[in-house]
Parts: sequence; structure tokens; C-alpha cells
Amino acid sequence: MATVKTTFEAGTVIQPIHTGGSVALSQDGKILATCVGEDALLTDLRTGKELARIQGDGETITTSSLTPSASHLIICSRSLSMRIFQLRPSAVDDGTIDTILERTLKPHSSPVIVSTVDHTGTLLATGGADGVVKVWDIRGGYTTHTFHGHSGVISALHFFELDASALQSEISQKSKKKRKQDDVLQEEAASSTFGFRLASGGEDGHIRIWNLHKRTSVAMLDSHVSVVRSLNYSSHENTLVSSSRDKTVIVWDARTWTTKTVIPVLEAVESTGFLSEGGLIYTGGENGVVRVWNSSGGTEITKEQEHGGETDRILQIIRHDSLPYLLSIYEDNSLVLHSTNPLLNHTSSKTIPPLPVLRRISGTHDEIIDLAYVGSDSNLLALATNSEDIRIISIAPSSSSSSDNDLVGGNYFGADVALLSGHDDIIICIDTDWSGHWLATGAKDNTARLWRLDPESDSYSCFAIFTGHAESLGAIALPHSTPSADSPAFLKPLDHPPAFLITGSQDKTVKRWDTSSVSGPKRKAARAAYTRKAHDKDINAIDTNDKGTLFASASQDRTVKIWSVEDGQITGTLRGHRRGVWSVKFSPKDLTGTVSGAGGAASVNKGLILTGCGDKTVRIWSLLDYSCLLTFEGHTNSVLKVVWLPPPSTEDARGRGILVASAGGDGLVKVWDATSGEVAATLDNHTDRVWALAVPPRRRIRSQGDDASSAALISGAADAVLTFWQDTTSATALEASTAATKTIEQDQRLANLSLAGNYREAIVLALQLDRPARLLGLLKNVVEGEERDDDAISGKPDVDEALKTLSDEQLWKLLRWCREWNGNARTAGVAQRVLSILVRTYPAERFVKLRRKGGGVGKDGKGKPGDIGDVLRGLKAYGERHARRVEAMIEESYLLEFTLREMDEVFGSVAGEEIVRVNGHPR
Repeated sequence: MATVKTTFEAGTVIQPIHTGGSVALSQDGKILATCVGEDALLTDLRTGKELARIQGDGETITTSSLTPSASHLIICSRSLSMRIFQLRPSAVDDGTIDTILERTLKPHSSPVIVSTVDHTGTLLATGGADGVVKVWDIRGGYTTHTFHGHSGVISALHFFELDASALQSEISQKSKKKRKQDDVLQEEAASSTFGFRLASGGEDGHIRIWNLHKRTSVAMLDSHVSVVRSLNYSSHENTLVSSSRDKTVIVWDARTWTTKTVIPVLEAVESTGFLSEGGLIYTGGENGVVRVWNSSGGTEITKEQEHGGETDRILQIIRHDSLPYLLSIYEDNSLVLHSTNPLLNHTSSKTIPPLPVLRRISGTHDEIIDLAYVGSDSNLLALATNSEDIRIISIAPSSSSSSDNDLVGGNYFGADVALLSGHDDIIICIDTDWSGHWLATGAKDNTARLWRLDPESDSYSCFAIFTGHAESLGAIALPHSTPSADSPAFLKPLDHPPAFLITGSQDKTVKRWDTSSVSGPKRKAARAAYTRKAHDKDINAIDTNDKGTLFASASQDRTVKIWSVEDGQITGTLRGHRRGVWSVKFSPKDLTGTVSGAGGAASVNKGLILTGCGDKTVRIWSLLDYSCLLTFEGHTNSVLKVVWLPPPSTEDARGRGILVASAGGDGLVKVWDATSGEVAATLDNHTDRVWALAVPPRRRIRSQGDDASSAALISGAADAVLTFWQDTTSATALEASTAATKTIEQDQRLANLSLAGNYREAIVLALQLDRPARLLGLLKNVVEGEERDDDAISGKPDVDEALKTLSDEQLWKLLRWCREWNGNARTAGVAQRVLSILVRTYPAERFVKLRRKGGGVGKDGKGKPGDIGDVLRGLKAYGERHARRVEAMIEESYLLEFTLREMDEVFGSVAGEEIVRVNGHPR
């Protein structure tokens, strides 16, 4: 049987959509503009699809703005540049967006801190660290207004438009001119900027109102004593609301620009705005909760909420009247959609619960430490992401039922489903049982938790808490054995928690916890069935075998110990690693075959165990005598995670052996062949250490079958990227077989065309198949053949005609081949004949335009390597050498003729004729 080449390809990739910076949302709620490092990303908020990615200019983005209709995106960065992009639907009609850079400007002498666009999408306001406010025409790209007055950084901007009554009140207060107010109003109304105002807030706590028509300051509001973070205007109430880090929100009367209401929020407020046509105000700030207040009385109508942690601080809230939600952006780069439907029929005297959460979006998963399949169909992933919470995301295929009427969305691959909160410190390890309904977590808060997951009922609750370790937990394991098909535990897994779980800690002990005595509703902390001093250093990993009778613990003390689950006694110790062991895995139940190595041979049925170590090696051990069978070397950094790959389910891949995968600190995932002891594939799609690996459980493999959408392996890394690797072994084998068959057929056709004298098709096919040797042999037979046509340069008219009708690509390829042929004296004659035909046929302009991909013209005006100049220089050098050789031969022939004539005179004509006849030169 032919050797099967194991191949994997990166399929779907879940990567960050927001890593910090400003966020913008189109008015229809479809296009979300975020910052990912130095790049700007446009995403469909409803489907999670990436619409466009704009490369950064090398500096951090300080602010970005999106026009309401999403026609333009404006990006400002610390490089002091402002780039204006026009956004258009892609011509390919694949739902993506083409971004066209219209212009690059230098708006301020210091970085732009805040920017905003008016409701018409024509004007842009920018506020810089220099205290200057500028207004720009977006399509024209020029400055329309420049306002000075703030003494510090501009921190908030907002366009609004006053109605006639507010304008009249403003004019009546400030106009001291002799002409009537009606004349003033008439002049104002004749202007295109009638009623347009710009409010700006600064680090100095002052708010200024600018008249865009008169280019003057209308009012200066100075009631805040700290930086102003947000401004918003209600046309229904003719009021302006401002929020500050002085823990207050102030409502201003736009008719008189006096204080109307001061709301003591008692937290630093980062964002505020109006709801219910100005009757309500929302706030968000350092406490990480969205609160709603009456704008008139200043009382809070939402019930008291528990304050969030340091990473839960709200940085920004986006509100559009056309959308049924508020979009809040948090310190941890997550985005949350809060429903505003409870406020539709609200009465001022009624208090309401906190606004319901419609969706939670993880802008970035941060450092992915561990992951596991959960759910009965394994269509969910549980992620430990260097935080106190577990994130549950969907990996089910995206739903095609979403429409433009669905303003919330969220039914797509990679969407957040739930957030499991309860731990007080970072979660280090997770494990799941056979059913996918029970998840165990261990954290730095010295506790373990068992979670009950019921996705169908949207229920995710903590079932039990296990407290007893003196230090943080680094390893946890649940039993992986599947109960019999007719047992209650199999039929109703949600009603039957796992019998036990094993935990390992930095306190160097392992504990077994029995769940039978734990009361879920009361959530009592269980007592350990036993505690064993296991290792001399931290415990990094624990795994249980498929029967639930053994468990293995891997430690920084360079050993792996095998234990009896029943009584906690050591049954064996694996020694041989030179550094701390990071990962350990028992061989799965459905794996078959034999592993042979320097330590002997062992059947998978007898039990194998896989380890990954800080000494950069992966080892397979026998459970019969605890000897090392195989050692895999290839990683350039510590091996952090190892897994056994499931056996192939297709006939084409039956020839391959047992495969294991390892993830390393070098950012690589390697697949190893346990039969040959060599690396079978190296998977590279991460830029930081890969902490997590997972293979689909048997229930998912059976349900998915050979579905191409199912991944054979998932890797999660410190770069916040999840990569779903597809096993393409069968497809690669089929493709290689098809390509080989096609190559043989085409080579045979080329030989047939040459024998039949069909030179035109033979030359074209040789160029198409990239067969320079075949083409050289064909041309050599023509040039040196006995049957020649003196009217044809090559000797055959068909060959000349074929060389006269080449495309640019074929001509370029033939010229490069001629350069190689011309370098050899034995084939130079063929090259010169071909070049003679080409030079006589094609104009010089045709040759000048020929360039290989990657070639071009350098700054000095000379051609880069790979362009036509490089080829011609090679032809010229050897052509001149051949010319000198021919001239030398001609000169030598003159000497030979002179010698023969002299011999005729000395020996006579008879002797001369005999000499001539002997040398075969009739005279």
C-alpha cells in the first residue's frame, strides 16, 4: 500500500475583532468599526463576518469615526495623520466592503484624541491634544472651522441642531444689535448651517458651544470640575447632557445654557446619552453597569446593580434611535448589547430591573489557556482565557436564516453563548465529561467548580464548589468513561453528575472529590475523599483513563505518576524527562495499532500514555512496564499540550499510522506519526505560544461523519487566536493521484504530437506543461534534421509559425529557457535559431513589457532581477562568447585552406587529390 502523506490545513479561524481603542457603529447596526492593534476592522455585527481590514500606518489608532450611512471611515493615529476612506460594496458581490483611501491629512499639530460625525455624514469634528477643535468637510477634505478656547486636551465632541425656539431664545439673550430679532432669524435661516452647533468638552472641565454659522463661541459651561467624557443632545427636550469623571451628569437647558439638573452618579462616568425622546438618560462608567435616570428629576429608575471589577469598566456606549439596544464597550474589550425595549412604555414613577443583555461579544479572547468541547452535540467550546470567567462560544455552522430585519443577530460560528462567572481569580484548567454537560474548572483562587451545562434550556449554572487546596489549582480531570447505553446516567446525563473529579495544585497534592454527597442547590463545598502528597513541585496536568480506574499526574519535578482512582495509591512512575512535564494524556479507547520504538513494542489495547515536556520532547510510554517507547524531537521550545488524534474515518487514509499532536511555546502545532517516529506535519498559524489543544469527542465524530465543516484539531494560543485544523490527508492523496495521472496523460500526448509532426500544438503544450527538456529535444530534431525547408529559419514552417503566435506568458517563458540553452555550446545553435525567429517577429516594445511577477524597475531606473533586462543580459553574454568562438573557427579554416594549397604545389595534383580523398574533402 502506498504511503499516505498526512496533511492538515487551517480551516475556520476565530481571531480578535477589537483589542482596544474607539468603536463606531453604522446607523442600521450592521457595520461595526473597531481597532485590532494598529489596524482598523469592519465587521458585520449581526453575522460576525469580516467585511474589510485596513492596514495601519505603524502607529496606534487614537480615534475613528464612521458616517451614519457607512459611506466613509475616518481614522486618526499617533502618527498625526488622518486618513479618510470611502466604503463601497465589493464588486465581487460577496458581502465584503472595498475601502478606498481618498486622502491623507495632518489635522493637528498633536494627536487627535476624539472625533465625531454629524447626522448628515458631511461634517467631521476633530479634537486634539493641542486644545484645538476643527471641523472638516469629509468629501472635500478641507477645514471649514477652527475653534480655539480650551486650555487642555479635547475629550468630547457632539454635533447637534437647535430648533427655532431655542435659536430665538439664544438670539434674544445675546443680540444687542439695533436690528430686530426677526431679521437675525431670517439671515440665519438663509444659511446652510442654520441652527448647527458643535459642543466640545475638555480636560479642563469646560464645555463650549460653537456656532458653525458665525464661527463663534455661543456659550461656555464650566460646572464640571474634571475631564468631560461625553456629550449628547435631545431635540425633543432642547437639552444637552454632559458626563464627567467628577462623578456627575449635568443636564443643560439649550435655550439659556443654564444648569437644569445635576445628577450625582457617584462614579466616574465615561458615556451618557438620551433615551425615550430625552425623557431618560443612560450612563456607564467605572462600575461597569448601565444605569438609567430620569432627565427631569435626576432619579435612577434601574434597580441597584452589583459593581464589576477593574476590567469591567465601561469605556463607551453607542446609541442609535433606529436600534433597539445600547452597545457598551468594556475595559476587557468585550461588547454588550443591552435591550431598550423595557423603556418603551416606562412611567416616571416606576423602577425597572437592569436592561436585559441581548448579546455578549468578546472583542478578543486574550490568552487562551485551555479549551474543551461541551454540549451534547459538541457544538460549543468552553474557553479559559486568562480571566476569572469561562466563555462558552458556538462552533455550530452559521445560520442562513438571518435577514436585514434581524437587528441583533448573533447566530453564527464563534458567537458568544454564555459567560460562567464565579471564580475570584484566573482559571487555569478545565475538563469535561463524556456527555459534554458537565464542566470542571480549577483556578488560582484555590478552588475547583463543577458546572452544569444545558444549552437547550440556556441554563449554565455552578453545581458545586470544591475548597481545600492551600494553593492555586493547575490541573483537573473528570472521568471520561461512557456509561452503558441503557443506564439512567446515559439517558439523562444532566441528572447524573460525574462520580468524582481529581484536582492537582501548586501545594503538590492531588485530591479526589466525590460528587454524590454534594447538594447542587445549596452549593456546599465538598470534602475530599482522599489527599495525597504527589510530587515535589507544582502539578501541571492530570488525566483519567477511559475506564475511570487510573489517573496520571504530571509535575514540574520531571516525573509523571500513575495512580489508582479507587484508593489513591501509586501504580507506577514515568521517569526520563529532563524538565518539567506540562501535559499528559491516556490513549483513547477507540485507538488501535502497535507502537514500536527503542524501548520495545506495545499495543494500544494494553495501554499507552503520552507526555509533553519542557525539554522540548514528546514521549509515548507503555503502561505495562512504564518504559518509554518513543521520543519525538522537533519543537524549539517547551511542549505545552499533547493529544491523541482520532483514527481516520475515510478509506483513503487507512494506510497511515497512529497520530499524536503537540503544541509548543514556539507557536507551532506538530503532528507525529507513532509508527515511523517522525513528524508527519507542522501546523503554523499562531504568533505566540500555543497553550491549548482539543480533538472532537467520539460523539461529535459520529454525528458529523465526514462533514468537511468539522475540525480534526483545535488549537488556542496566547495570541487570542483559535484555529480549526482540517484533516486534508484524503483530499491531498486524491489530488496527488489525480495530478500524477493527468501529468502522465499530458506527457504521452506531447510525445504523440511530436511523433506525428504536429509541431504547433506540441510547442504550445510543452510551454503549458513547463517541459523545457521536451521542447529542446523537439526543436533540436527540427533544426538538425535531414528534411529541412530552406525558407524556414528553424527548418520547418510549422515551427516558425508556432513561435510567431505566442502569448506574453509563453514568450517570457521561452526567452528564459533560451537563456539556459544558450549557455551550453551543444544547445546554443537551437537557442540562436529560436531567438532569430523571435527577434524578427516581435517588436522591441513587446519585449520591454515582459516581466516576471516580482520583477520591476528599481529606484535607479535599472531592471530588477527577473525582468527582461536580466534575461537579455544573459543572452548577450553567451551570445558574444559563441560569436567569438565562431570567428576563431573561421580564422582556423583559412589556415587549413592555405596549408592544403601549399601541399598541392609541393606534392602535385595527384598527391593532393589523394590527400583530399583521404580526408574526405572533394575539391
